[in-house]
Amino acid sequence: MANGKPPIVEITNLAKSYRRGSQIIPVLQDITLDIAEGEFLALMGPSGSGKSTLLNLIAGIDKADSGRIAIGGVDITALGEAELAAWRAANVGFIFQFYNLMPVLTAFENVELPLLLTPLSRKERQEHVEMALGLVNLSDRMDHYPSQLSGGQQQRVAIARAVVTDPTILVADEPTGDLDRVSAEEILTLMDRLVHEFGKTIVMVTHDPRAAEKAHTTKHLEKGVLTA
Repeated sequence: MANGKPPIVEITNLAKSYRRGSQIIPVLQDITLDIAEGEFLALMGPSGSGKSTLLNLIAGIDKADSGRIAIGGVDITALGEAELAAWRAANVGFIFQFYNLMPVLTAFENVELPLLLTPLSRKERQEHVEMALGLVNLSDRMDHYPSQLSGGQQQRVAIARAVVTDPTILVADEPTGDLDRVSAEEILTLMDRLVHEFGKTIVMVTHDPRAAEKAHTTKHLEKGVLTA
């Protein structure tokens, strides 16, 4: 138990391969890993080591060939496609390298998108969005479109969108990879705050040692095997 807390993510003997023509390419081999609630974990390793594949399996975007992933006590490897989509919408917040904001929507509307799948009323959605944008210090930019925001501001909108549903875990794939050093530091400080003040669990893929330093724990993947 890291941080004295029980694991919220339990990965056991996980394996994943991809088929390329007649070839089977192993990507992950016998991965066993526990991630405690409120932990900030960095996954590092060279390109092609399986980092993003592992992140996608944890997020329920991809399915493992074998092994088990339990998150918050739910065995997501046992869920069907429809069940997995519903679980993902309720439990996972995504932070991407290139923000993935809708250019025709304002910051407010981008953050509101995940809430449209919930039974919240319009007023409740507004309250949630305003709270999330306040958390990332963008209350004064909620009516701005992505093209009117800097890269760092766009990533903060993306983080607000990721946390607005109060997910079980946040998964971040190279969240500072497209940012200058100052903006990257702001984003990492914000993620650190989400962990320490709000108890969020974050799994982050990164190539950047400075980003990894912000994490509580760093795990390295080498050719699909956890080496540390």
